[in-house]
Formats: sequence, C-alpha cells, structure tokens
Amino acid sequence: MDYDTPLFFHVMQYAADADRDVVDMVSGNPDWGSPDAIGEGLHEYADLGGADFQYPPSEGLAALREEIAERRNVHESQVVVTNGGGEANYLAMARALERERGSEFVLTDPVYPYYPGKTTMLGASARYVATEADGTLDPEDVREAASEETAGIVVNTPNNPTGAVYDEETMRELVAIAEEYDALLVSDEVYDHFDFSGEFTSALSFDSDHRIVTNSYSKTFAITGFRVGYAVFPESLVDVAKTRHMLTNVATTRPGQYAVLHALRNTDPAYYEANRELLRERVATFTDALDEAGADYSSPDGAFYVMARFPDFPGTLENVERLVDEAGVAGMPGEAFGESRSDWLRFALVSPRVEEAAERLADYFA
Repeated sequence: MDYDTPLFFHVMQYAADADRDVVDMVSGNPDWGSPDAIGEGLHEYADLGGADFQYPPSEGLAALREEIAERRNVHESQVVVTNGGGEANYLAMARALERERGSEFVLTDPVYPYYPGKTTMLGASARYVATEADGTLDPEDVREAASEETAGIVVNTPNNPTGAVYDEETMRELVAIAEEYDALLVSDEVYDHFDFSGEFTSALSFDSDHRIVTNSYSKTFAITGFRVGYAVFPESLVDVAKTRHMLTNVATTRPGQYAVLHALRNTDPAYYEANRELLRERVATFTDALDEAGADYSSPDGAFYVMARFPDFPGTLENVERLVDEAGVAGMPGEAFGESRSDWLRFALVSPRVEEAAERLADYFA
C-alpha cells in the first residue's frame, strides 16, 4: 500500500534548512506555554517511583478517565485515553469500518490531511463535501453525499484549516444524518478551548449511539509532545476500540496522564481565556497585514489558523518554498488540504513573531 507523507514534515524541514531567518507558521505547536500545573504534576509524579513507573491501565488512568467523564457528562467506561488526538481519530475511524455498514468516509474539503491519510491506511475510500467560502458546512450537502456505503462522517470543529465553528443546529443535523445512514459521526474537537464565537457545540450534546468524539490536550495545555488524548465511544462500541488500542499501543504515557489530570484539577479558567484573547489579537494583527497585501483571507471563529489567497500566487508547494526563500515566512500550501483551497495558503498563528511575519508578507506582496 502506498502512503502520501504529510507535507507538514517537508515544509518544516525546508524552512529549517533555509539560508535565511524564517518565521515558522507551519505546524500548530502553541508557543504561549503550559499552565503551571503541568510542571507541578510532572514533579509530583517523579517522586512516586516504584509501581507508578510501570504500565498504566491500557484504557487510561482511572482517575483521569473519571475526570474526563465527569466533564463530558458520560460514563467513564466510554472513555479511552489515547496517544494524542491522532490515535483517537484512528480508533474512531477503524471502529466505523469494523461495523461493516460501509467502506467509505465522508470528509470535508478543505480537510485536515491526516483524515484522508487514515482513510487510505484503513483501506477505505473518501467522498468529499465542499464547505462554504468561510468554512461553514451545510449538513444538506453531507446528506446528499452520504449513502449505504458511508461508514463514517469525519468533521473537525473548531476547524483546521478554515477556523469555522459548527453551531448547535449543524451538529444536531450531522448526528441525525449518521443515524439515518447507520453510520458513525466522528467529531474531532481538539480545538474546543479556542472558540471565539461562543457557538461551538460538541457532538456529545446529543444522545446517540452514532457519534464518537475525539479530543486531545496537546493544544489545550500547549503540550503537543506529551501525546495525551481521548475518545468517547458509545457503550456498544467501546470494548473493541479498547482492544485495538491495547494491540496498537499497549497504553498511553503514564507521566503525561498524571500531569494532565493535575492540570485539569488545578488550572484556572483564566488560562484558557488569556490564550483566546492572545489569539484574537494575533488574528487582527495578521489580517490587517493581509489587507495591506491585497489578499483574500478567512476570519477564523476558532482554532488558530488563517487561510490567505494572494493575487497570482496559488497555494502550491513550490510557492510555499518560494515564500520561505524570498519572504522568510513558512506556511502550508492550500493544496495539502484539498482541491477547493488549492489557491490558498494556511498560516498557524502560534508564534510570538506573528507581527513580524505579517509585515514580511505585506512587504512581499505590496
């Protein structure tokens, strides 16, 4: 089987090898620092020793699963702690196929590239639904694309790369469509703490055996290297997912889980709001510069990405490399996210040098 290596790695390496200073806006690695409770939790864990340094329960530390369950209003038996959001999505998509109701996933366009990659890895096929210019997803378009072959519908809200946030009505309809076609809705909600609109609605808001929610603490706590995520399954589907998780990874990092649990219990809500406010400011700074450059751009309602389209500068890998070499700014090619945004570039606003990058782009395209 052939796999397409995600372009993220190529662009990051190209920027790192450049002969000039480059502002890296490629990958979503938050720069604002973790809450103090993460470090405190690690220090506390380091003093435990003995049995606490051995395998944790495969499905996750009991106390962490209970904490997640209480916050998400589900039973702890439905929670599987995973190696980041990536494994959570893999388990969810695999579970959709294991039901043998179909072999196709309905994905959005633009799309986070790892969803098509996992589709290929799992031996399934993809059908794409184009979103509106602002990233809004019309559930009726999803309904038209769904069929008896639909095993799952995979969505991401707040969305990477568009910044769109799916509201209550959209999520209700997506759950309903999954039920109509006896498919599973896989809702990746990793950016749920970065909603600027107040419209974010989790798929867990709707009681259904046809939805799985995935999440991760990588972005929430700025700990992308910890690899602690989770998936919430319907009770009827969770046992097989736990087995696949055990066979694939055995378990998830014990110190990381311990630190996350400590942070969940000891982080003030002000931490989350401060990060949202920082991102609002960065979006304003960056889009002001895009105005100066004569670019079209998305105004995100969530997450921390901006998509931009510059005159006569399509979002190809070649042009991304050109921008690195000539402007000193590294973004992602729009073609990495699907056909509908092939003329666009995507920039991650997770650098303290956002203003500098904005000025470089404005000067380059002015």
